[in-house]
Amino acid sequence: MPGYKHPCRYCDKLVDGDSNVCPYCGRKTPVGQLRCPKCQSPIEKEFKFCGHCGLSLETVCPACQKTTFFYDICENCGKPLVYVDPNAQKKK
Repeated sequence: MPGYKHPCRYCDKLVDGDSNVCPYCGRKTPVGQLRCPKCQSPIEKEFKFCGHCGLSLETVCPACQKTTFFYDICENCGKPLVYVDPNAQKKK
């Protein structure tokens, strides 16, 4: 039995409630709680820092140089934002 569909928080198209990515607009976490890009703990758009790992949730977009909420795309210009863990070691 199929579940209820929910509107994507970004494009308002109806998507499955367990979707990790909207099949229409491609944005992450289209329904349900937003998650920290580092530790995946629940966050809210008003948060300045993740309450679990302390990651700053405000960043300067490398494309437009404006401060934005750190998630999947810049709120100002729409360019993708990518989290790179500074503690991750590069494999050689």
